[in-house]
Amino acid sequence: MKLAFKIAWRFLASSKGQTALIALGIAVGVSVQVFIGSLISGLQKSLLDTTVGSSSHVTVKPAEKDGRIGDYREVVDKAVSDKASVTYVSPAADAPGFIKTGDSTYPVLMRGFNLEAAEGIYKLEAAKTEGALPSEGEVIIGKELAEEASLKTGDTVEILTPLGDLTKAVVSGVYDLKVANINKSWVIAPMDLVQSAFGFGGDATSVEIQVKDVFEADTVAGGLQARLGGAYKVENWKDANASLLSGLNGQSISSLMIQVFVLISVILGIASVLAISVVQKSRQLGILKAMGIKNRTASFIFLCQGVVLGLFGSILGVIFGLGLSFAFTTFAVNPDGTPVVALFIDPGFIALSSAIALVSAAAASLIPARRSSRLDPMEVIKNG
Repeated sequence: MKLAFKIAWRFLASSKGQTALIALGIAVGVSVQVFIGSLISGLQKSLLDTTVGSSSHVTVKPAEKDGRIGDYREVVDKAVSDKASVTYVSPAADAPGFIKTGDSTYPVLMRGFNLEAAEGIYKLEAAKTEGALPSEGEVIIGKELAEEASLKTGDTVEILTPLGDLTKAVVSGVYDLKVANINKSWVIAPMDLVQSAFGFGGDATSVEIQVKDVFEADTVAGGLQARLGGAYKVENWKDANASLLSGLNGQSISSLMIQVFVLISVILGIASVLAISVVQKSRQLGILKAMGIKNRTASFIFLCQGVVLGLFGSILGVIFGLGLSFAFTTFAVNPDGTPVVALFIDPGFIALSSAIALVSAAAASLIPARRSSRLDPMEVIKNG
């Protein structure tokens, strides 16, 4: 094996231009894989963060329409029992109503939370643009609603229920959840304020859950449904966002197809060039065989070449791929300076791409390796 490696290195060093060309071809293939994979992963992560990143992945509701959850703490306990999958659980008291300020009235969705529990799901502290999160007798409103109603921190508003009941509250701050419809319609308050204003007593209207792996939300929901029974309906984001899920799957498949075809082209290129190399080095191989080199060692020479080329090509490819990714995030930006697509650099994916390229390069060398083992030394020397 050591002898085969030394000979392989000498063969590669004697044809520097050819060696550099093969390594560059592998590097281009790996760089495309790294860039495309990072781009698609970043796009998917961005879409998921925008749509379901700061929202409920699994929601428990009463089976009866317009029903409420009396002992919601029992539901919370059964949800958090799945510690391996569930990250955050928050009860909620929701009700449609109106915000009245002066002579103007605005339709809103009152959302009552245990704010400490809801923080893990909605990241309200980070979404806050002014003021503070609400405490007793206070609400926080969205940016669009604040602009439309000309409200600011410290203003007093009236919460009007469909039955005509009024409850006064103070605007503690303004938030921006990056979704205009939510900013315009959600008025967030402590849970007891909404319960009191709408006559819910101590009931909740839902229990919202975030899971570690968003793509496992349906599995988590199914297990929770089995534990809770028919008195509750357990929904998950995948059922509610079938078109988004289809789009994400389409992106993954297209990315995989691109990477597979790039890999095939790299393999064919390596196999072709090394096969030509067997012809070019046939006289040297014939002399080596005549001197006692075994067929197995002759085969190992080209296997070693494939591994060396794959190793150098993979390293260069990762460098090129990361450089291309950096250039993309630097020059392809929005007007505010943020990247059009924030690439997601996954070290595991990069290592896997490099390993696949290395194995593919070694596999591509099997054809010339087999051909070299069949060379007849006397025939090669005789015919030149």
